[in-house]
Amino acid sequence: MNQSNFEQTYRISDQKTIMIDGRNLDLEKGTGVATYARNLSYCIRDLGHKVDVLYGNRPSPKMTPLMKEISFFDAHKPAVSPLARAWRDVRDAVGVRFGFSATRVPMSGAVIANAFSSRLPYFDGIQNSPNLFSVAHAHFSRSKPLRPVQLADRPDLMHWTYPLPLQARAVPNVYTLHDLVPLRLPHTTLDNKKNYFRLISAICSRADHIITVSEASKADIVNFFGVDPSRVTNTYQSVSIPDEYINRDADTIARELDGIFDLAYKNYYIFWGSIEPKKNIGRLIEGYLSSGVSAPLVIVGAQAWKSENELKLLNDLRNGGGAKTNVIQLNYVPFSLLMTLVKGARGAVFPSLYEGFGLPVLEAMTLGTPVITSTTASIPEVAGDACLLVNPYDTTEIARAIARLDADADLRAELSLRGLRQAGVFSQAAHTAKLRQVYDRLM
Repeated sequence: MNQSNFEQTYRISDQKTIMIDGRNLDLEKGTGVATYARNLSYCIRDLGHKVDVLYGNRPSPKMTPLMKEISFFDAHKPAVSPLARAWRDVRDAVGVRFGFSATRVPMSGAVIANAFSSRLPYFDGIQNSPNLFSVAHAHFSRSKPLRPVQLADRPDLMHWTYPLPLQARAVPNVYTLHDLVPLRLPHTTLDNKKNYFRLISAICSRADHIITVSEASKADIVNFFGVDPSRVTNTYQSVSIPDEYINRDADTIARELDGIFDLAYKNYYIFWGSIEPKKNIGRLIEGYLSSGVSAPLVIVGAQAWKSENELKLLNDLRNGGGAKTNVIQLNYVPFSLLMTLVKGARGAVFPSLYEGFGLPVLEAMTLGTPVITSTTASIPEVAGDACLLVNPYDTTEIARAIARLDADADLRAELSLRGLRQAGVFSQAAHTAKLRQVYDRLM
């Protein structure tokens, strides 16, 4: 039997319904976990299974089907009367006490949802439990560790893409734990560490299986919580960048860069991601300024907690009338323009202190952009021999790497070729094959 016939037989005889959560999928600016969840939905589709997505938005079970669909896409939040707020609090308390329930959100196409196409996952169906995730988190410290969710139509397996204090009734529950950053680097997150430890401990005890995205993260989970290694599978991650961005020609990219950002093709460096302590932006800026290169540094990312500390050197130079820094900050750009910026850069610089996987490294390699990144945690697994690796705590090392990459066109060309080859290791097909092994065992 050839491969195509095998796939067809597999799909016809073994099609199941797998549900994922939409905890991070409605974030306007996106996160690495949101990218993971969207890619996961397409991997499940490629396995031939149906995909249901569980959201915690505002559509009420009492709404008509059409109003549920309209409310799902409605960004406006109307004022809530005191009586309605009191009823909502009662309903939420009942959910915490007895478990949550979800209802179907019909997707008829009545709402024009083109603006959301880049943020929506692949789905065959959507279910919703109002305010599910926020209420579950808010009451976690006063409740049993994992609250049950009664689903409108029971899937064959529930895959939680994020550590949540929830579990689906009467089906296998798989949880993806991307990393243990709040425990390994507690100073870099705002999590309540006691509650976080309780949550991860409960998940490790009660999950039917745990998925993670690197050998480094698997080792942390096994060592911190004493989990049997056979209950944890490292599937790594994949990225799904449309061919139109990967194959975009240099002239088109150059015109967009010049017309929109006033940047020259292959004459700037780029970082993208949240501006928070673990991303190490402060040392990145210091290393860049010390490198002596003239090509600008572009930082694309929303400012998160402690961002003022990360950007202090840059802000002090600007506010004090210091020398021109050549650092450009962009809080947010759409996905298509971000891909243009990454592909058109001379190099990507990603000296993170700790990552469960390090998705930007893979994105840059997929687009053929040379990468400077860290020697810590999972990143060397992703980078292989295709990146310049630096100690992220050493600004002198960061500066030397930037200067070296800037001065050596042959090195940039070699890293670009190596990066394309290394990115192939983390293909969607490889990710899907590892997921299949887990799902088949549990279903």
